[in-house]
Amino acid sequence: MKATIWHNPKCGTSRKTLAILEETPGVEVEVIEYLKNPPNAARLRGLYEKAGISPQQGLRMRGTDAAERGLPDADDDTVLNAMAAEPMLIERPLVETEKGARLCRPQDTVHEIL
Repeated sequence: MKATIWHNPKCGTSRKTLAILEETPGVEVEVIEYLKNPPNAARLRGLYEKAGISPQQGLRMRGTDAAERGLPDADDDTVLNAMAAEPMLIERPLVETEKGARLCRPQDTVHEIL
């Protein structure tokens, strides 16, 4: 099974999720450092739809100016475009497999799609 993780190596939860993926037999891991290679708005929309969450639920609040910008109450397109332009606004880690996608907070959430 292939698993793609949108990863921030400075984030403990992201590192723990990556470790789970790497330690799971039969999982081929693709690591995308999303701060260097951010997904576009359409890709984010697809990931959140697959995960069953709204873009607002995928919005990183801690350490960002998302609240001051009114993003938690903004429409989906506004949130997705802001995330694509400023990837620090994307909560991490996002993981996608053939079984679905999850925002893996906490990291054990990844087991739902393995």
